[in-house]
Amino acid sequence: MPDVFQHHFDNVEDYLHHRPPYLMVQKIEQIHDESIETSTHISGDEYFLIGHFPGAPVVPGAVMQEMTTQSAGILLAARFNPMEEFNTHDPLFNEHALGVLIRVKWARFRGFARPGDTLHTYVELEEQLNGIFEFRARVKLNGKPIMNNSFQLANIPSVKLQNSEETSSTASG
Repeated sequence: MPDVFQHHFDNVEDYLHHRPPYLMVQKIEQIHDESIETSTHISGDEYFLIGHFPGAPVVPGAVMQEMTTQSAGILLAARFNPMEEFNTHDPLFNEHALGVLIRVKWARFRGFARPGDTLHTYVELEEQLNGIFEFRARVKLNGKPIMNNSFQLANIPSVKLQNSEETSSTASG
């Protein structure tokens, strides 16, 4: 098994390459060895609410899926990082892109999130095998699950993200 390094940062942006408006995690509530809790407040000004749906804005399911994968990405950067030195502020610094979504196994949606709501995302690492990390997650509103899912992430060489010809033929999403 390759070396794994742990990192602790004060800001979400130090763990993820995502930036607004696509940064879906606002706050890290807790990080444990194999789980994480994050939160996001829906202000009503988010770009994805403009057309989903006019007059009755709700957070799209795909955005909740992204909240879970970004939360899992933070866990990978914090606890399962293959790089001793890690910098998300320079897109060319890191040897690996962490937490690339490779499979959504299933997702179930049981409610809606609207402007003014604060969502709590809980992600648990279920299995790690040959560089693939399998997670189970849930998004809760007022303590009740409104979304559950299972998905896989992988750490890949950063060059794969930077080479558009190779990326378009080997990955989607």
